[in-house]
Amino acid sequence: MSTVRVEKTKLDGVLLIHPPTQFSDFRGQYVETYNRELYHAAGITDDFIQDDASLTKKHVLRGIHGDAITTKMISCLYGELYAVVVNNNPASAQYRQWQGFTLNDTNNLQVYIPPTFGNSFVVLSDMALFHYKQTTTYDRAGQFTLLWNDPALAIQWPIAEPILSQRDSGKIL
Repeated sequence: MSTVRVEKTKLDGVLLIHPPTQFSDFRGQYVETYNRELYHAAGITDDFIQDDASLTKKHVLRGIHGDAITTKMISCLYGELYAVVVNNNPASAQYRQWQGFTLNDTNNLQVYIPPTFGNSFVVLSDMALFHYKQTTTYDRAGQFTLLWNDPALAIQWPIAEPILSQRDSGKIL
């Protein structure tokens, strides 16, 4: 039986996950993106109740969004993106610290994000399919938004001029 390999990151509570089953051959690729029994055995016991996906064009940056109650597990099912996770818990010694992850359809990595952390991504390939599981249903009114280019965060993005929504550009918060 396969196992889920989980690595700690520099941000307390944020985990880098290697899915249990990955297989490629001349036909294409297969990835097991979630198996409750295997993920529970690896210590990820959250009750994920909603899955969402975003098909996004090159150089579009989405986020940084989060809330105080939702745990997420993110991945890139197609293409390549640079994901950023930011600690937005003022009570944490790591408040406003961030870490970036390159996620793509080759490495199949997943990032586990606890509540109070914001997440964001910018697409590096022509298109990317971003996927996330979450422990609550989507509630826009309960979310916080951090500016992608906030000088206090000093995030090192791989592109200088992303394509942004009004919300993510700071015009609508």
